[in-house]
Amino acid sequence: MDELALKSFLLGGVALGSLAAFLFFWKFWRDTADRFFLYFALSFGVEMVGRTVLGLISLSEANEPLIYSLRLLSYGLILVAIVDKNRARLQKP
Repeated sequence: MDELALKSFLLGGVALGSLAAFLFFWKFWRDTADRFFLYFALSFGVEMVGRTVLGLISLSEANEPLIYSLRLLSYGLILVAIVDKNRARLQKP
């Protein structure tokens, strides 16, 4: 198995795992309407798109910042979810 095929296979696996996590958190958001689950679902959705795009295109220096900005957005959504959840707890008596 050559390096490109292995890379595509592993990126596909990570994208599939991100899809599973997206669906998991999306289900809990629909059941509870808690924004925490929505932020996590969106984060894994963005991660899935980023990994899929990374597997489909050849990475060059011109498009590298765009791909990694998706990852930054994904991790930023997780931080927003945590801050939002803790802020809501502090405001309740």
